[in-house]
Amino acid sequence: MARTKRAPQEILDEEHEQVLQRVCAIDVAKGFGQVCVRLPRADGRRISKVAEVEATTGEVLKLSQALLDQDIEMVTLESTSDYWRIFYYLLEAAGLRIQLVNARDVKNVPGRPKTDTHDCVWLAKLTERGMLRPSLVPPAAQRVLRDYTRTRVDLTRDRTRHWQRLEKLLEDALIKVTTVASKINTVSVRDMIDALIRGERDPHRLAGLARGTMRGKHRELVRALDGRFDDHHAELAGILLGQIDGLTTEIDTLTTRIEQLITELPAGEPPSPPSNPAPPGTTPPGPLHRLTTVPGISREAAQVILAEIGPDMTRFPTARHLAAWARLSPNIRQSGTKRSGGKTSKGNPYLKAVLGNAAASASRTNTFLGERYRRIVKRRGKGKALVAVARSILVIIWHLLADPTTNYHDLGADYYTTRINKERRQRHLIQQLEALGLQVTLTPAAA
Repeated sequence: MARTKRAPQEILDEEHEQVLQRVCAIDVAKGFGQVCVRLPRADGRRISKVAEVEATTGEVLKLSQALLDQDIEMVTLESTSDYWRIFYYLLEAAGLRIQLVNARDVKNVPGRPKTDTHDCVWLAKLTERGMLRPSLVPPAAQRVLRDYTRTRVDLTRDRTRHWQRLEKLLEDALIKVTTVASKINTVSVRDMIDALIRGERDPHRLAGLARGTMRGKHRELVRALDGRFDDHHAELAGILLGQIDGLTTEIDTLTTRIEQLITELPAGEPPSPPSNPAPPGTTPPGPLHRLTTVPGISREAAQVILAEIGPDMTRFPTARHLAAWARLSPNIRQSGTKRSGGKTSKGNPYLKAVLGNAAASASRTNTFLGERYRRIVKRRGKGKALVAVARSILVIIWHLLADPTTNYHDLGADYYTTRINKERRQRHLIQQLEALGLQVTLTPAAA
């Protein structure tokens, strides 16, 4: 069967795909950067000027002034570890157009020598032809907020590891309290560990420190607290609890600072006209509050999301662009008539982690997102179902941030069942029963 010919397609170049005349590229290392400037000559040919610049504030400032004097239109940096930051921040502050590109996208052509000089010349040639896709570097205010939220995430993980070490220490002391308590970081367990450190060894007195619902498990607690907790266990437990308390104080301090920084972030611009304008004299809720109305998103999760993607959605023209940037859209591979889907890429680890946790929480709710998870998990498995729900949450987030006057409205767990094609569903079920050798007769139900 002959294939139908498609009409010619017109694909407009992106803004970063324009051909430039005066460009600069920097191959970044820890202590220096190999700088290549590509300029036109009077005879129509082009020339590359390569120099090594020390990665210090003074030298980079001199470089920025030299590039301004040469009317450089674009500077390209390769994202090597965190070494690119000194070049990016200072050149950006000087007023130069600068783009950061993934090292995977700027590999040199195989067969050429692999040197810093060749790499920066190749990077400059790609820049002048508009063949590079820049990475997203948020504005300074968002970078500051992101530093705080990422530090809080890292400290929270460290605190969790200290709790795990403390649990292993209790196991070594034959204390099995975590088999009775739901978690080791409950108030009751903390009181018992503090008593053990002070020298209390009577399991009955230790079990008497239980609070709330744990009081009904007195007998189980007595058996679980009957161990061999000695002085060296007490000393180590005290050190671990000190680390945990210190981290908790630092996390609380970071949370207070994050709340303050979020209020200082510039809000996104509403569309014209707004889809749901606020009544006169009232102030619409902020982005943090509106994000917390989405199932699965806690206040801390909303803070991380705002820090990672920012409140301004003009950099993402559609929700699909945001999902693709977050690597929550599967890769599409097409060759000839074959078309297959691949796995999602790594993407932003902090954003994907918080969206994954939000999807896991939403999957346990009686909402549209929870029902979406339960429908997908039957045929695709837990992993893909969670990714699909995380992508749905990110699409919702884009709409909430793109239009500050929009509020979240849940479609309900019965969204799919109320929109089912009854006739098609009926035919499908009849075909299944007839395939089993049964004769089907339909009788309308009594009103």
